[in-house]
Amino acid sequence: MTQTLTAPATPPVRKGGGGARPPRSGSRRPGWTPWLYLAPALVVLAGLLVYPVYQLGLISVLEYTQAQVSGGEPTSFQGLGNYQKLFADPQFWQVLTATVVFAGLCVLSTLFVGCAFAVLLTRVRALPRLALLIASLGAWATPAITGSTVWMFLFDADFGPVNRLLGLGDFSWTYGRYSAFALVLLEVVWCSFPFVMVTVYAGIRAVPAEVLEAASLDGASQWRIWRSVLAPMLRPILLVVTIQSVIWDFKIFTQIYVMTDGGGIAGQNLVLNVYAYQQAFASSEYSLGAAIGVVMLLLLLAVTLVYLRLMRRQGEEL
Repeated sequence: MTQTLTAPATPPVRKGGGGARPPRSGSRRPGWTPWLYLAPALVVLAGLLVYPVYQLGLISVLEYTQAQVSGGEPTSFQGLGNYQKLFADPQFWQVLTATVVFAGLCVLSTLFVGCAFAVLLTRVRALPRLALLIASLGAWATPAITGSTVWMFLFDADFGPVNRLLGLGDFSWTYGRYSAFALVLLEVVWCSFPFVMVTVYAGIRAVPAEVLEAASLDGASQWRIWRSVLAPMLRPILLVVTIQSVIWDFKIFTQIYVMTDGGGIAGQNLVLNVYAYQQAFASSEYSLGAAIGVVMLLLLLAVTLVYLRLMRRQGEEL
């Protein structure tokens, strides 16, 4: 019995050259499907962010005072007049400088305290660690106005226990410019360091134990282990908490307003947020207050763009 061998059928060749192309897997583009999932969040963001920012920018280029709010006078277009008036005011530059310096000190102090406590959490036993976490998260969860009021009582010139313990008598912390800023800085660090502590502690726990043991066996001190081993490995986490602390501390309002009674004596403790509030609501210069808000928005946007660029570089290195 003989078998007949037949050659496999040759697929027809299309005119114009080239055989039939096999379908490529994964070549289908997602299209609009991801945007459909993001649409609800984008609508909420547009309502909560885009429209208010648009209104802020619009008011900043108009003449918008109490007369326009009450309808007594028509609103007129000022262009960059409000910004020129703002930049020509020496007090604005003083407040801006004070805000940048104060926010920088708050950020550095918060990072130092938060990182120190994060390392401490890795050195203590379970029960002290739990107690420290609960106390720190309690400070973090305390509303800003409540924490500011408590700190005002603790450092009160007449009834505060801190002055009695330090033997300062009736010393007023809020009378001097630098002592008032120092008091507010302590309160800001107290309510802000738990975020840094928990975030950095989680990053430290993710570092392989063998790496830390090898550094200890090589004779490295705790400071050297942090500077040469932990800090480079935790760089993305440290970058995140730094940028977020900059944004938070640059926008401080409640602590300054409550603890210095609206900006201190003769405005010596003003920061940009409180300064904008005074211009907009105390002086009824709503357009000038809006211009200050736009300047703050642009500054924080610049910080955010720097943050995104650094994160992108970090991602490329990893």
